[in-house]
Amino acid sequence: MPDMIYVESSNVEQIGYDEGTSELHVIFKNGTHYAYLNVPQHLFGELRDATSIGSYLNREIKKTYEYEKR
Repeated sequence: MPDMIYVESSNVEQIGYDEGTSELHVIFKNGTHYAYLNVPQHLFGELRDATSIGSYLNREIKKTYEYEKR
């Protein structure tokens, strides 16, 4: 798992990006961990800097990229 950073969000606790596998990792406050596959690195930066992490995740990541529950 990549280095994770804590974020300000009502639902998301931590996010991280693995450059080697292009996986975006998201840990939710309820403890679930998802790895979104083949996500371009620039989207991780946009997610990290978004004013609403949850809204960005829903709008740009969830419906576009396959994921694995970890």
